[in-house]
Formats: sequence, structure tokens, C-alpha cells
Amino acid sequence: QVQLVESGGGLVQTGGSLRLSCAASGRTFRSPIMGWFRQSPGKEREFVAAISRGGGSTNYADSVAGRFTISRDNAEKKVYLQMNSLKPDDTAVYYCAADVQSTVVRTSRRAYNYWGQGTQVTVSS
Repeated sequence: QVQLVESGGGLVQTGGSLRLSCAASGRTFRSPIMGWFRQSPGKEREFVAAISRGGGSTNYADSVAGRFTISRDNAEKKVYLQMNSLKPDDTAVYYCAADVQSTVVRTSRRAYNYWGQGTQVTVSS
């Protein structure tokens, strides 16, 4: 089992920035591929960003590319999502997720085995 806990969500003004963190614990003997997803009421949970085991490869949704940056610190077992130039459409519950079996960064929800509880991000307009 891998336990994931997100933090850093909150209320931000349009154009502002926010940094989300995800701390992993439990069965993390090998650093998993990590992803960020988000979900708004009435919408499917959508892919935001993902990062490879060593951090050398990343993938971003078109809606956030150029504004968001995913990074990781394997020594601390943490993954981050730096969000800049935030828009009201970014308002959602953000989830981090771990993929313990894939060999390449994937964007589909079904690839990820473990999920955090989510953290609310609200961008005011």
C-alpha cells in the first residue's frame, strides 16, 4: 500500500500562484510514477500532469502546459505541482496519484494505483 496526502490547496486570485505538495508513505521502496489530476463538480476527473520515476520525463495537459510545473524530490518522497497564472477554470479538487507498475508516464486514470484524498483549489474572479 502507498499512502498519499496532498496539501497546499486554498483560495487564490486570478493570475496568482499556488504550490501543491503530495507526500508519499507506506510501500514506496521504488519511486512510482506520479501524476496530478483534478475534478470539478459535474465533470470527469481529468489529467493535469505526470512525472517519471526519476523526474526526467514529464507530461502536461494542454490546458495547463506553460503554467503548471510538476516536480519531485525522491529523497523526501514528495511530488509538487507549481501552479502559476491561475484561472477560475482551474478551480477543482486536485488529487495526486501513484503508478507503481508502468514503465512510461501515462495520462489515463486507470494507470494509477493509489490516490490521495484531494485538496481544494479555488481561483476567484
